[in-house]
Amino acid sequence: MSTSLSRHRAYTGRFAPSPTGPLHAGSLVAALASWLDSRAHRGRWLVRMEDVDMPRCVPGADREILRQLDALGLVPDAPPQWQSRRGALYATALERLIAVRSAYPCACTRQQIAAAAAALGRPPARHEELVYPGSCRPERGGLRGQTPRAWRLRLPDDATVHWADRQLGAQSQDVAAVVGDFVLKRGDGLWAYQLAVVVDDADQAVSDVVRGADLADNTPRQVLLQRALGLPTPRYLHTPLVMAVSGEKLSKQHGAAPLDVNDPLAALRAAAEVLELRVDAAHQPDWLAAATQAWAARWASRASA
Repeated sequence: MSTSLSRHRAYTGRFAPSPTGPLHAGSLVAALASWLDSRAHRGRWLVRMEDVDMPRCVPGADREILRQLDALGLVPDAPPQWQSRRGALYATALERLIAVRSAYPCACTRQQIAAAAAALGRPPARHEELVYPGSCRPERGGLRGQTPRAWRLRLPDDATVHWADRQLGAQSQDVAAVVGDFVLKRGDGLWAYQLAVVVDDADQAVSDVVRGADLADNTPRQVLLQRALGLPTPRYLHTPLVMAVSGEKLSKQHGAAPLDVNDPLAALRAAAEVLELRVDAAHQPDWLAAATQAWAARWASRASA
């Protein structure tokens, strides 16, 4: 794994979509905010396809996303990366965690985890994530002869993470209470999102992560992983979400329509409205330049407040 981030803290941002379909209006908000933040800091902007969950990916969606970004004028400063081609980096990171006893194998099924949580008086509410109670921790008997299914991060004794989000302000989460020892490599052999994104951000020298607010609760897990691997923690900014008519987050799972880039300026203006960014320009290059100036002015004023 590269240690370039520890040596070089110049601004590098990234947009990391999952190629489970084309971009939609919600994903453009995160892409535009990330691009604007990179340009406002005169930094680099990267695109990474988070296709580590291969069964959910749609063939050709990655190419369509890149086509959409190009039509919008949001062009990365280096060739895109694909998580599916970076497994060796994730394996090295897992080996490092195993070597220092920060990771352990787990044999539990989802049903077993739910039963163990219920026995402890912590049954999950509807739609809530199951909190893993550490059943397969070595000090609690380990696998007990069962076949390992996954690898988990052993949380530190104090797993409460405090961080300052540039948009949301002061944040805090007790990862042990909310999630428990979380998965690094899944039972089906696929790498978990949390490990992949932490390794990729460090390897690509990402200094600032700008993404949708629905991913904010992933931040404390990623901070704990960064600490366990001895990696720097980027700055975080979580953008507002676009909501569907149903009141749920606009997403491909809830039938979000593919983004129409036949009128790029209209699409950019709609995304900017969600970001509460008012920009007047009649041509796409001028609009992007003016939007960058407006974004820079916004954050400069907040920094001086």
